[in-house]
Amino acid sequence: MDQSLVFDLELIHKYDHAGPRYTSYPTAPQFHDGFGESDYRAAASRSNQTGQPLSLYFHIPFCDTICFYCACNKIATKDRGMAEGYLQRVYREIAMQGGLFDTGRKVEQLHWGGGTPTFISHDQMRELMDITRSHFNLADDGIGEFSIEIDPREATAETIALLRDIGFNRLSMGVQDLDPKVQKAVNRIQSERETMVVLEAARERGFRSVSIDLIYGLPFQTADSFLRTLDRIIEVGPDRLSVFNYAHLPKVFKPQRRINAEELPPARTKLDILKATIDHLEQAGYVYVGMDHFARPEDELAVAQRNGTLYRNFQGYSTHSDCDLVAMGVTSISMVSNTYSQNTRGLEEYYQRIDQGRLPLLRGIELSNDDLIRRDVITRLICNFTLNFAEVERTWGINFSDYFSADLAKLDEMEADGLLVSDEREVRVLPRGRLLIRNICMAFDNYLPPLDQQKGFSRVI
Repeated sequence: MDQSLVFDLELIHKYDHAGPRYTSYPTAPQFHDGFGESDYRAAASRSNQTGQPLSLYFHIPFCDTICFYCACNKIATKDRGMAEGYLQRVYREIAMQGGLFDTGRKVEQLHWGGGTPTFISHDQMRELMDITRSHFNLADDGIGEFSIEIDPREATAETIALLRDIGFNRLSMGVQDLDPKVQKAVNRIQSERETMVVLEAARERGFRSVSIDLIYGLPFQTADSFLRTLDRIIEVGPDRLSVFNYAHLPKVFKPQRRINAEELPPARTKLDILKATIDHLEQAGYVYVGMDHFARPEDELAVAQRNGTLYRNFQGYSTHSDCDLVAMGVTSISMVSNTYSQNTRGLEEYYQRIDQGRLPLLRGIELSNDDLIRRDVITRLICNFTLNFAEVERTWGINFSDYFSADLAKLDEMEADGLLVSDEREVRVLPRGRLLIRNICMAFDNYLPPLDQQKGFSRVI
């Protein structure tokens, strides 16, 4: 499979409008409060009939300081004691969730996200993993994909050793930018040494994969300044890199109001940074996996994409496509059987429901057969950049060209522009269409309003 990428400025300008990132389909705006605990329990029962492996997600929402660019669900506090009350409720949720799923089902994926998961103490980390193991059947290290998000300011070499000891074998680190001027402007003061200590410790302890997160479009960034950070990161050779576009939405995310908009790079500079980054990473031997993610060609994600088996869910790209996702903690989102469900967002409501012995569900959705078919189509496109009609027909018992006749017609202009090629057998995304994969997926979205009515989505570039 050709995993190259073409940066076409004219096409980017034409297609750079807002759209979903498709961490799920249907997307979160379709979730509703009519979906409740009884619906979730029924979904878990159906899920048990499949015997499929499980994936677990734990949300640790606390942060010692707020990064001004942040759009995540988090709670800023210097009070480390807050974690204890929260974890006690998470332990009860683990017990409730564990009781819904057959103990014979292996957990092949596990992820701690945040906030800052390493906000909690070493003893609390060990206790959280021990309690998880007491209620779920975690796969051994050779099969399990157990990952954690690391803030190097909140971790030491001893932290990394502990995480490896309790079962983690993958980690992702937030770096964003090594330039001190940029760091000061976004309240993310993080020395290069802090980052390297964590990276070196992960390698010494045998972590199978290390990913580094960068953000472009932050105050004072230029193509030259960002490449200085990128060069240093390439020198240490992470297995994966995520290079995210900063979306300045201060009306939606309050911390962003502390960023001076006049210090943000203009749109053209952001595109210059993106192009320079793509060129630099390709020269360094990385391939574009998709949706801001790059990986070494021998990395499992790149290999899975070449084999047509890459998968994507709320945790990002993965090689484990057959897992139901059970998520715990505030605002976390589960994907069980043919449903999505999201937990409550605030601590008070989360505590109240857990203390009442109830699952802390806020909203969700049960997917129709059409939803499932379209989710499959979008997942194939966004992960593997190809859509084989016969494979979809065998899976869902449909005639692809008849079922999607109106949707395929939406691809005509994109095909004329060189984003893709299609015939009676397949749609294949071309190198100049890969940055615009969200646009291609949107052709198959049955819920998407007209472009001039879309709200709440980020721009595709």
